[in-house]
Amino acid sequence: MDIKPPELLSLPGGHIELRDARSGRTNQADLVAFEIGRTAVTRAEFTATAGRELTDPRSPAHGVTWFEAIDWCNAASEAEGLGPVYARSGRSVEWNVGANGYRLPTEAEWEYACRAGSGGPHYGPLNEIAWTAKDGLPGPSDVALKAPNGFGDYDTLGNVWEWCWDYADPARYGDYRVFRGGGWADEAWNVRASVRRGSAPDAGLEDVGFRLARGACGVPGASSGQGWSAESDRERAKVRGPIPFGWTPLKFD
Repeated sequence: MDIKPPELLSLPGGHIELRDARSGRTNQADLVAFEIGRTAVTRAEFTATAGRELTDPRSPAHGVTWFEAIDWCNAASEAEGLGPVYARSGRSVEWNVGANGYRLPTEAEWEYACRAGSGGPHYGPLNEIAWTAKDGLPGPSDVALKAPNGFGDYDTLGNVWEWCWDYADPARYGDYRVFRGGGWADEAWNVRASVRRGSAPDAGLEDVGFRLARGACGVPGASSGQGWSAESDRERAKVRGPIPFGWTPLKFD
């Protein structure tokens, strides 16, 4: 495998406020400086097989599971002599927040990068910055054809949804992971900086890809960083009283 990750942008540290729609709670995340992909990982970058011809090599990789994304991050790190971020055993994945390799952004990092200092649902007129259902496309477009945001990131809204590190709602959906940003077939109301969705980490969804992040954000062995914490995951997984029908709370060791 000849893995060449996409160009990364260096973002300054800052703050972002996230809202949990089910609980109504808000959380302010304090972020240290980190790097994030200028575009989503493309099909050519994801496949990265010497001598293989690809159609649409500049379109974002899509139909990628969360597990495939984190495995690819580790492979890309090893290819560049960086410390792999993730330790995986079956469905269990641990994040070494002190590692300097490639990884998925946390939800806080993703929204901070998407907003780029803007305060509304979009960082510009939607038709100028995002591919949505209004464009009538049969699939994703090549990356970086619409206008970037204030940080220089392309397609954080529209084109494909993007996997993040965080659990979606561990009390209700177990080990489902979050994806953000909206896709090419979504209506405008669904393509906003604050919208979050989730699915199983082994689900390959046609309109979901991923964007890389990079940057150690704590000491090795720490259990929090960039708006995420293992303690918060455990707290969010608790269900007080009878378990509602259809809920599958995640069980932590």
